[in-house]
Amino acid sequence: MEAFLKDITTLRLYTRVARLGSFSAAAREAGQTQSQVSRMVAELEAELGVRLLSRTTRAVAATNAGQEFLARIEPVLAALDDAENSVREGGELRGLLRISMPTTMGIRVIIPRLRGFTEQHPQLRVELLLEDHANDLVKEAVDVGIRVGTLPDSAGTARLIGTMRRVIVGSPAYFEKHGRPAHPSDLQDHRIIGGPVSARPAAWQFERDGATVAANVTPQVSTNDTAGAVAAATGGLGITSTTSWACQQELKAGALVQLFADWNMGKLPVHAYFPMGRSTRLAARAFVDFISAELSAM
Repeated sequence: MEAFLKDITTLRLYTRVARLGSFSAAAREAGQTQSQVSRMVAELEAELGVRLLSRTTRAVAATNAGQEFLARIEPVLAALDDAENSVREGGELRGLLRISMPTTMGIRVIIPRLRGFTEQHPQLRVELLLEDHANDLVKEAVDVGIRVGTLPDSAGTARLIGTMRRVIVGSPAYFEKHGRPAHPSDLQDHRIIGGPVSARPAAWQFERDGATVAANVTPQVSTNDTAGAVAAATGGLGITSTTSWACQQELKAGALVQLFADWNMGKLPVHAYFPMGRSTRLAARAFVDFISAELSAM
């Protein structure tokens, strides 16, 4: 049994070194010295007869064999965590939970509401991946991904946890200098800020009393980050289309003003996506239950 537990510890250390790209970071996380972690991983490589990690003075990265081993061993370690969590009294969760989400939503919406969850499960380590590009959640060993908009067809499962309203906003300073558009069609005569949300045609479509208007706009300033688009609008660079959650703080503070509030622009669904489907871990489902309740209370 002692050898078995040692092997599990070594496997966990290897996965953290490979994910963090650092022996020292993995050692700090585990409360061990860098030399101990390096030695244990080296022993694992010797037992397997293959090099799992490429080591340079600047970085540590998994080799092709190391990536394959990582992809196969992480689900096994996650299953062991779930087996332990399922029989533990009190419902306290342990292990590592990896959550992927858009950067702005993570910073503005999810992270400020996480304290209650982490306090409920103090032995659970939560790793937040803030990213605005599409990625392979299975390959990245993500337990749950928060996604805004229509989900692509996939082998995973999803749960609707909320919706976001589309809004058109600009700063008081911009409107004072350039005037405030009275109708969606007036937007073509204004400076437009492009962002991830506004890049979709639906972001500039308006409906009221059965009439539909599509504003034909060309951005003068563009960014690939939602927070960047909001910052540009706050700074008076122009008008942008974004989500209500992304600019809630600025609207409350008066730094941004919403346009066309009496027009319907539709809503964006927010899903919790489980890439492992039925094999989704207990910790992932517990997190989604928690954050869904938090979002409903917003």
